[in-house]
Amino acid sequence: MTDAQTDLLRNLLAHHGVIILPDQHIDDDQFRLFLRSFGETVFTEGETPVPGHPDLNVISNVGRTTPPRSQFHVDTSYVRHPPAYTALRAVDVPEQGGQTLFSNQFRAFETLPADVRENLQDRTVTHVMTGLDLDEDAETSAEHPLCRVHPVSKRTALYLSTPQRCAAVSGLSPEEAEYTVASLLEHSTREDNVLRHNWSPGDVVMWDNRAVMHRADHSGVVGDRVMHRGMVAEAV
Repeated sequence: MTDAQTDLLRNLLAHHGVIILPDQHIDDDQFRLFLRSFGETVFTEGETPVPGHPDLNVISNVGRTTPPRSQFHVDTSYVRHPPAYTALRAVDVPEQGGQTLFSNQFRAFETLPADVRENLQDRTVTHVMTGLDLDEDAETSAEHPLCRVHPVSKRTALYLSTPQRCAAVSGLSPEEAEYTVASLLEHSTREDNVLRHNWSPGDVVMWDNRAVMHRADHSGVVGDRVMHRGMVAEAV
């Protein structure tokens, strides 16, 4: 892509959170070039890499006896500098089901009552790693603002992840933190604040991890669902 095209998509992501690029039908080499237009690619330690492409990982239901489980989350939020962007390219699309859901975290913040926004404004959340087997020296915990100002759009988004990964909220007791995270998650993921993407062959979907949470819907999937995922580091 040209610099102008990259800037356009970067701006769209900063305001809308998700972009859907249909009918791309690209391979992994082209996918990596697309990702690197936005910055340095990063890989989540512990994930399954794509053969021959160690900075991409495979998300698949092939060979599983039970469907994968997915909750709304932000990718790799337990490190000091989480990835700015994630993208998926459709490798195999199932005959039925397999949607990916995205929540609008700008709108989630903006639709909170004013007193709740004020109470949360200066709080931080301790994000922790779950479900991966990492080396002893790997990052497994990081503290981030609960109300995060996007560096491009300057809009404020609720920065949450799945409750198991939100270990503490500054200034709140464990019970208060648990209730707060659960309430904000329910508010963020109400049906009118969620985009459901039905995958088609050739789709590439990219999202801004600072503005959305996401999850895969594995219920009722018929057929193989294979995605290749790439992530882009945030400039620091």
